[in-house]
Amino acid sequence: MLIGEFAVRTGLSQDTVRFYVRKGLLKPETGARGGRNPYQIFGERDVSTALLIRFAQSLGMPLAEIGVVARELLGDGLSAEREIEIVDTQIDRLERKADDLARLLAYLRAKRDWMARGKPDDEPRFTEDALCLASVAT
Repeated sequence: MLIGEFAVRTGLSQDTVRFYVRKGLLKPETGARGGRNPYQIFGERDVSTALLIRFAQSLGMPLAEIGVVARELLGDGLSAEREIEIVDTQIDRLERKADDLARLLAYLRAKRDWMARGKPDDEPRFTEDALCLASVAT
């Protein structure tokens, strides 16, 4: 399939697809048509790869790291130890993200409660050591 159809299938913009190709994350075949700029032909494996990239990004994995893993997969593959290392790293990232989201949610709840009470005393605020601290009136 050509880039337009591939973009629709994967939910990516054509610019994003081109960016992934430039970064070596996608490796479409080159078609005979197109003259000096031969058409890029994407297959089902490219669709799977693009969906995997999007999933990895949603977990917070940087593109550089995704590229390393993709090259390992296409090379000798991943050892069981390496697979576990990758998954453990993602679990750690998601746990940190979940902690951050819990603190943000606590802050928003404290702020909403403060507003619902007519904004008495000091407003709940963020601090360096904890995202949410509601001031205590003395």
